[in-house]
Amino acid sequence: MNRGTKTMGALAGAFVIAVGLGACSSASTSSPADTWKVGLEAPLTGDQATLGQGMLQGALLAADEVNKAGGVAGKNVEIVQIDDAADAATGVAAANTAIANDLNGVIGPYNSSVGSQTLPLYEKAGLVPMRLTSDNSTEGMGFTLQPMTSQIAPVTATALYGFYGAKSVAILYDSTQNYTVSTSAAVKKDLEKVGVKVTSYQAITPGQSSYATQLQAAQAQKPDMIYSAVYYPEGATIATEITPRKAGSTNYRCLLDYASYDNGYIQDAGASVAPRCDVVGVPAPADFPDSAAKVTAFQDMFSAPPGTWSPYTYDSLNLLLAGVKENNGWDAAQLTSYLGSVSEWQGWTGSVSLDADTGNREPATVVVTSVSDGAFHVDSDWAKAVGAPY
Repeated sequence: MNRGTKTMGALAGAFVIAVGLGACSSASTSSPADTWKVGLEAPLTGDQATLGQGMLQGALLAADEVNKAGGVAGKNVEIVQIDDAADAATGVAAANTAIANDLNGVIGPYNSSVGSQTLPLYEKAGLVPMRLTSDNSTEGMGFTLQPMTSQIAPVTATALYGFYGAKSVAILYDSTQNYTVSTSAAVKKDLEKVGVKVTSYQAITPGQSSYATQLQAAQAQKPDMIYSAVYYPEGATIATEITPRKAGSTNYRCLLDYASYDNGYIQDAGASVAPRCDVVGVPAPADFPDSAAKVTAFQDMFSAPPGTWSPYTYDSLNLLLAGVKENNGWDAAQLTSYLGSVSEWQGWTGSVSLDADTGNREPATVVVTSVSDGAFHVDSDWAKAVGAPY
């Protein structure tokens, strides 16, 4: 899937040059012998560039702190940019280039449809990926701090019928992405299991200028809620075009999937439109306990607040490097053994324990968020209803 050519890489690229952590779109051959090369695969350009740049910056912050503290196993860490543009073919080409230039480790990718193609390449090259994919088809390929479909879908379905009280739900989903296809199907199954009527189940194609026709068809069935398993560019369009229950009402009966959870949704929709839909997600960077110092360090470095996934790439790199330090190198078997035994490791995103068989985080935190004051916040009513500590 080609999501366009919009890019936000200039600032990040300039910063990388300034601090000497690498500034290429794939791996560089100019790194000194005393440098470890860690790839960051993400949609650094295209419609999901806001998300990808936040991932990159989280990794850059972690690498900068590690290098200032003396590096790892006698070497500094260089972040190598691997731009997949949320497209599998683009990702495969970029991953192969990075691997050919002596990559030591990799963080990412984010999109599961890309990861299903690039993660096997990294593993074949002897790397242990710290992925940010959420589709369960990618489990077992490295390790992740992200929630998976099997962890996200139950929270989504329970929110729809338990929190919002929906007895009928219309579903729109992106038919081109592994994650959105599998998650929408899982949510549909969970809803029907408890007797919720799924009034429509419509596939959409991403990158369209309007989804008014699909929304009108969904709303014509008068569902209690509309749930959209789409990425944030499409989520923003849906929020813009969805109509309230009654003329003059602000109730838009809209829940967006985890795939829409990124600051890019708020930027694309606008501060006045974004609150129309709640979004399944994770705690915002400043919501994690004891996160103030990390948020401040990020803002000092980039003159901007952290991206949605900055804490996850920050923790992913630090945890991977903890394994490198423990084993004095990048041996895949040793790293796999180390990461598979991680229990209650403490990072920006809280306590991390990893399942050795799947590589998944257990348990994973999934929340319902609302947009207010131009930012995501854990929905306080939802948190109260489920006893979440946010």
